[in-house]
Amino acid sequence: MKTADPELMRAINRFHVLDTIRRYGPLARVEICERTELSATTVSAITASLLDDGLIESQNLGDVRNGARGRPRVMLALRAQAAFVVGVKVSRYRIHLAVTDFQGDVLADLGLPVRLSREPLNVLAYLIEDGVRSCVSKAGLTIGQITSLCVALPGVVEYGTGRVRASPLIDELDAQLSDAMVERLGVPTYVENDANAVAQAEYWFGDAREFEDFALVSLENAIGLAVMHEGQLFRGALGLSPNLGDLVMSGPNGAGPTRLSELAEQDAIISGSADADCLRESARNGKGAAKVAERIARGDGGLLSSANEAGAALGVAIANIVTMLAPPRILLVGSTLALGNEVLEKLHATFESAISPAMRGVAEITVHMPGDDVWARGAAALALRELYGAPWSTTGPARHSIRNGIQGETDGKH
Repeated sequence: MKTADPELMRAINRFHVLDTIRRYGPLARVEICERTELSATTVSAITASLLDDGLIESQNLGDVRNGARGRPRVMLALRAQAAFVVGVKVSRYRIHLAVTDFQGDVLADLGLPVRLSREPLNVLAYLIEDGVRSCVSKAGLTIGQITSLCVALPGVVEYGTGRVRASPLIDELDAQLSDAMVERLGVPTYVENDANAVAQAEYWFGDAREFEDFALVSLENAIGLAVMHEGQLFRGALGLSPNLGDLVMSGPNGAGPTRLSELAEQDAIISGSADADCLRESARNGKGAAKVAERIARGDGGLLSSANEAGAALGVAIANIVTMLAPPRILLVGSTLALGNEVLEKLHATFESAISPAMRGVAEITVHMPGDDVWARGAAALALRELYGAPWSTTGPARHSIRNGIQGETDGKH
């Protein structure tokens, strides 16, 4: 990272000013200085540029002092209509979409039932395109008014290139989903791991708003990990985010190495039942978790065993996360949490036995079950983050692309 690059520093400062106004606004310039720790000169220059670009607007509030009306205070707020984005959350049985304005308020959302299992890229792109067009229309907008789109799905995703290296929803490796969506919609598209999307939603709108540092583990038909550090999502080379389901562990009962996904994904738990096919069909209809919880409560031995095995594997994995990263909070989210208390109870018990005494008490484990609408809103928030940090002109944001690790910039007209 070239911290001495003046363009980079301007983009960083610009992002912090916009994000501060989003979180705490309307704000006076002096309050922006206090919250961002930027100088008055820097804040004045940035806010003047943002006003010129139409991204923020002034609000004059009367100032009453000693019973007499004084000079109005000039407060700055985001201009909600400055941009519109779409967030998409894709899972095996549902696509959920949200259209938001520039400050992240949802204008319309839409849930579409689907059945996805390693589909060709063009099939997935068609389904997403159809959903985007429907949701945008529901919001009373046109595709031409959409500034950017972010698609979140499980798997190994290169955020920087829009390439999906591997996903349980796509039948090919190295699928260039971003390019496919741009070709269909003509809208700049980001592609992200779904754990990062819901982590962004929790940080902006949910349970983690007060935390600059936390880790999130998503437990659904895939197991994802998001790491938020100082308010920024951790990504590796080419924007890769960690896929926790690929973590290699020792198999149960002395078996050889196996992956966490083979022990703790939702389908792995369902496989423990003698009636697994019936439960999978219920899952396709959105009732899988309730059916599994009901069977476990009735004493289904196979499901009880697989639920305990999953909880134990997750407890070890989370203990390793805490050992390596020491986050103050671990947030557990996802539909697997609705399977019943057996998974969580075994997870907590195994975590306590696996964590070293030196690390005990460092991280608080909390559980949240956001709906698909929250995941989609998180994807939209990721698109907004890019806009907040992008160079703008009166014609719109400059587009950034990253290919083969080299960042470039293209004309931002739209």
